[in-house]
Amino acid sequence: MLAIPLLYLCLAVAGALVPVNAGWDEPGEGITIYIADNGVHADLVLPARAEGLDWEPLMPRSDFANVPADARWVAFGAGERRVYLETPTWADLSLKTAAIALTGGERVMHVEWVRDPTYSARSIRLTPEQYRRLWASIRAGFRLDAEGMPVRIDHPGYGPSDAFYEGVGKTNAVHTCNQWAASRLRLAGVKAPVWSPFVNGLTWRYRKADQST
Repeated sequence: MLAIPLLYLCLAVAGALVPVNAGWDEPGEGITIYIADNGVHADLVLPARAEGLDWEPLMPRSDFANVPADARWVAFGAGERRVYLETPTWADLSLKTAAIALTGGERVMHVEWVRDPTYSARSIRLTPEQYRRLWASIRAGFRLDAEGMPVRIDHPGYGPSDAFYEGVGKTNAVHTCNQWAASRLRLAGVKAPVWSPFVNGLTWRYRKADQST
């Protein structure tokens, strides 16, 4: 019984240590993005507008209850539908929901408008090309309607400045929320773990958000 979780843990450690895009170096100048870390789950925090790319037409403020006027950043996360929509706190997580998330559930996107991104654990500078690739890979995670707009889920969110949208694909013990974030960085060309189901396996290799270099 213990062999499977022990093997999973060992593979997670190995996957976190083995990088893809191993030759990547953070540029001295560029667009800064952040990785928010609540100890379990990672979000990618991007500027609302940068390099001619604007999130607001896709995630209009009207989709949210009350976005602060000075919110200039947007946080993106991916997770399993029941975990996101039915467990506002970890204490609400049931064994049934956890089992579905681990064996294969529907992916949902969580979006939050942010005033100050420095609450995040880590920060990364990207070249314009890397940023555009990251932007495109995040956008590709949303299911779009006939008009090319992300499909908002009828859910109040966790607060006034966040909302949920239909995602693309499934989540499971291999394709976790943290692996989704790691994969977006990999697609952007950034050095990232080959497999990181846990948040610490993703964040450790990047500089702290309050460090300039």
